[in-house]
Parts: sequence; C-alpha cells; structure tokens
Amino acid sequence: MPKHEFFVDMTCEGCSNAVTRVLHRLGGVNFDIDLPNKKVCIDSEHNVDTLLETLKKTGKNASYLGEKSAQ
Repeated sequence: MPKHEFFVDMTCEGCSNAVTRVLHRLGGVNFDIDLPNKKVCIDSEHNVDTLLETLKKTGKNASYLGEKSAQ
C-alpha cells in the first residue's frame, strides 16, 4: 500500500483527534499522527486528492508532502 505524508496544521490533541475521526470515517486507511511536527502519514489505496480533501474536513490547513518510502 502506498504511504503518503501530509502536513496538517494541528496544534493540540483535539486537532489530532479530529484527524483521527475523519480518517476512520473514510475507512481503508492506516495512519500515524506526528503532532509535534504536524505530519500525518497514511497507508491507503485511496488517491491523494481523496485523502487531502478528507483531512481538510477537519477545518485545518492541510497539504500533501509526498510519498514516503518504506523504512
């Protein structure tokens, strides 16, 4: 599954909880939230546009950083 990295302007745990809610609602995703660095890494077959639009539903500024290589 492709792993995509996004910037999301999260400032608190409430913000990261909002990200968790919208991604769970979308379904078919595994993700890690890096709150201090304001990054969300998502494993998903959904396309980047769908993931980005989903993240923007939180009301936070979000942008695509690129595909993250497996480590």
